[in-house]
Amino acid sequence: MPGSRVHSHVHDHTHSHDHGHVPVHSHGPASPHPAQAAPWSILRMTVVSRLSAALAVSACLWAMVWLAMR
Repeated sequence: MPGSRVHSHVHDHTHSHDHGHVPVHSHGPASPHPAQAAPWSILRMTVVSRLSAALAVSACLWAMVWLAMR
């Protein structure tokens, strides 16, 4: 037939479909994650410095809005 093509669908699946799920965590489910040393934390900032940082971030965001509206 002129319109039909013979196409072979031979696929060689040599890889395994059995995925070994190895647990990533090295501690037990009941124990918490170990604490990591944080170089900076907002929780260690004073209230005045937190408010100053929030005001600075807010001013930057409003400046971006103002520039976008121009």
